[in-house]
Amino acid sequence: MDSRVSSPEKQDKETLVGAQSKTIGACGWFLVFLSFLLMIITFPFSIWMCLKVVKEYERAVVFRLGRIQAKKAKGPGLILILPCVDVYVKVDLRTVTCNIPPQEILTRDSVTTQVDGVVYYRIHSAVSAVANVTDVHQATFLLAQTTLRNVLGTQTLSQILSGREVIAHNIQTILDDATELWGIQVARVEIKDVRIPLQLQRSMAAEAEATREARAKVLAAEGEMNASKSLKSASMVLSESPVALQLRYLQTLATVATEKNSTIVFPLPMNILEGIGTISPNNHKKKVELQ
Repeated sequence: MDSRVSSPEKQDKETLVGAQSKTIGACGWFLVFLSFLLMIITFPFSIWMCLKVVKEYERAVVFRLGRIQAKKAKGPGLILILPCVDVYVKVDLRTVTCNIPPQEILTRDSVTTQVDGVVYYRIHSAVSAVANVTDVHQATFLLAQTTLRNVLGTQTLSQILSGREVIAHNIQTILDDATELWGIQVARVEIKDVRIPLQLQRSMAAEAEATREARAKVLAAEGEMNASKSLKSASMVLSESPVALQLRYLQTLATVATEKNSTIVFPLPMNILEGIGTISPNNHKKKVELQ
């Protein structure tokens, strides 16, 4: 295993303010002893001031004489706070919803649009959230706004409209890396709405309609071509057998008869028409004179 890879506790220890030096000195221990003595003298009244309740979803970061008492936050349950020397800060570990207001963004293809989103995050290290940043929620909120504008500014409008999931995943990765030292874990990022100008909406609608019409014409032309090829193949099959053509006539007649109309179609064989076409009055006169 690489020696550069360290545990989360070691990373927290290295990044905390003043976490390297835990000793409070002889004077500090003397003050702690006096605090214990004061608590014993005023017992049982002091117990109500020294015992604190930390809820299941909370953690308490205790500062003793200005220094963090332990690497990990205390809780949940009862914790003991010494009077005059200990100060504690409660941190909520539940998931926080950060609503990003609409941001006016100039995309890469010079289109002005407004995009809003939402970020879900939680505090996974209460000590880092208290010691490394003044207001962790405000810092995360401002960083989410800036990251949203920076990431969407490198995308075109079509990429923003079609690739929301990919863009949200990229924003989540950037936020998670930036807020790791603050004890923040970004769970999810979603882009809620993309607002574009009305004139651009009309242009996009006209472009989409023209594209659909062109696609419909291409499909209709392909259908006509396929139908003509099928008819050609059918005519070649029917030309090989005259009986097949007669059967096709009868099938067409049966189809027309089922529609309950007053029109009746009688198929006439083609050879009869050819015979009729060869007989004319001139040909009949010639035959009579020869006789």
